[in-house]
Amino acid sequence: MVLHIYFTSELSEDNAKQTAEILNLTSRIQELETRENLTVQWDNLTQAYTVLECNNTNLSAEVQELKTRNQELETQKNNLKQQIQNMETNRNELNISRAQWSIASYCLGNTDDKCQPCQKGWDLTEPSCYASNYLPYPGWITWEEARDDCKGKNSDLTVAHNSAEKEAINVYSVGFNGYWIGLRVVNKKWKWVDGSDLTNSSWIPAPVEGHCAVFYKGRDIWSSVSCDKPQQWICQQKALTLSV
Repeated sequence: MVLHIYFTSELSEDNAKQTAEILNLTSRIQELETRENLTVQWDNLTQAYTVLECNNTNLSAEVQELKTRNQELETQKNNLKQQIQNMETNRNELNISRAQWSIASYCLGNTDDKCQPCQKGWDLTEPSCYASNYLPYPGWITWEEARDDCKGKNSDLTVAHNSAEKEAINVYSVGFNGYWIGLRVVNKKWKWVDGSDLTNSSWIPAPVEGHCAVFYKGRDIWSSVSCDKPQQWICQQKALTLSV
């Protein structure tokens, strides 16, 4: 009986020790698992931080690039403002120059001290002034060159929207050689230099690409020839409106 009690006591004590060790080991395992989880979390956090650092570096570079681009745009804007100011200054100077030129061309040097509706050397058929350029053959030029010459005189190649304007061209033509007028083929249509279409197609043959109109004195039908062929030319500009 005494031995049975002794062994039972010993077994209980051993069980208690084993149970304590098991609990201790379980606690240790849990601690290790916790540390392992923390290590994984730390690694994840470190990786996330690295990514954020990289993104921050990229953002800083982009911000710097945007600042540089903004500075370039600001410089371009200032340059454009300066160009606009220069253009406005040039336009104002040009307007003044044209006004002075107009006064000299239309008003100065007249015997009656009055301004005239046309410049010297131009003929008037209201509401326009005409200048025929009837030069000897070596001085003939292409249609484009003729138009450039007219524009340089603050005018353009002549147009004839009606019979009166057509007759004015006939009156101011000198000789019987052909003259360039402000009519050419554009997209298979006869068009005037003012952008309008030719309304009376009976005055000229069917349109041919690369052709321009040539007027011959005394003829009812205009000729259609290559725009590169040299011809004489007639310029036209609006007559100066004079108040009484």
